[in-house]
Amino acid sequence: MKRLATIFLTIAAVFSLLVGCSKSGGKEQDNTLVIGIDDKFAPMGFRDENNEIVGFDIDYARAAVEKMGYTPKFQPIDWKTKESELSSGRIDLIWNGYTITDERKEKVLFTKPYLKNAQVVATLAKSDITKLDDLSGKVVGLQSLSSAADALNSNPVISKIKTVTEFADNVLALTDLKTGRMDAVVIDEVVIDYYMSKEKDTFKLLDESLAPEEYGVGVKKGNEKLLQKLQKALDEMNEDGTAAEISQKWFGENKVLK
Repeated sequence: MKRLATIFLTIAAVFSLLVGCSKSGGKEQDNTLVIGIDDKFAPMGFRDENNEIVGFDIDYARAAVEKMGYTPKFQPIDWKTKESELSSGRIDLIWNGYTITDERKEKVLFTKPYLKNAQVVATLAKSDITKLDDLSGKVVGLQSLSSAADALNSNPVISKIKTVTEFADNVLALTDLKTGRMDAVVIDEVVIDYYMSKEKDTFKLLDESLAPEEYGVGVKKGNEKLLQKLQKALDEMNEDGTAAEISQKWFGENKVLK
């Protein structure tokens, strides 16, 4: 009888442990934070010539997560499913030029904004397109389910555009622009600035931008504890100069918001 009772107690203890683990969610339990990224989003997060994931957000995230006492794991994801990846627990954070919008606030928790950005229109340097109205009858590309789509859809010029083509990432959109399959691309200013610095005299920007915006880090709804830990680390990085140092490395100046 005693032996039978011991067996039942052991089973109960194991069951309790399994339930506890399943309820904890995320990867915090093994001291790892999985960070969902778009690995074709230079200079925020992308692969270098050695296929290593690098970028401003990669350095910024690594420094913050390590300051929190965790180990970062960068997980490339399909950017169209980023919120689903977060809500399902497959990733713990969305961190790669993730624009704060009212619609996204309904799905995720956000840190305070850490970087300013804008949605701009890029064309080839030789193009005769100089202003938004010149997009009338043109073919325009953008990254699927990005804030570029929101910015374009909210501008009156959308009714004049011939076709809006969506791409899995900005690299593909810019490639089609260079080959002439697109007339223009709506894109994050920080991204196109990077490519313009690498491919001089290839692109130009219209003077009119579509929408100013700010980047933040996305945390799963209900995980306020993780959000508070992360925000504390980001604030400390602003105070101790870590954020400024990382920004200087990637942008040549301190662009991080306080």
